[in-house]
Amino acid sequence: MDTDSIKIIRARDVMTTEVVSIDGMATAREAAAKMRSAKVSCLLIKKRHDDDAWGIVVVQDFVKEVMVPGRSPHEVNVYEIMTKPVITVPADMDIRYVARLLYRAGIRRAPVEEGGEIVGMISATSLILDNDLF
Repeated sequence: MDTDSIKIIRARDVMTTEVVSIDGMATAREAAAKMRSAKVSCLLIKKRHDDDAWGIVVVQDFVKEVMVPGRSPHEVNVYEIMTKPVITVPADMDIRYVARLLYRAGIRRAPVEEGGEIVGMISATSLILDNDLF
């Protein structure tokens, strides 16, 4: 096989560019409503200042931290259930390494970062469905 003809697929090639975010002070109910209306399974939690880190909240966080313990979604703030800091993926990372990172970190999705900004979201599903590997 000629290695010159192999095109390296990067995170930016398969990421979704729509990133839905919310403030960490929002309630779980507000976050769930935003996820429903945007039809997404995660929200990026905004930085409070330049030295802060991004966070992420996923559907499983609502189940594990709100529903199972029987907490009121009106009284739980997103910052209480989110993961922070979040693992980010460089936009130019080869998707083979993205897949390895997601697998080893035990996560299904990660924000894609370029120039210090979040430019997209990548998931294990998008690695398989949105490229020519399979």
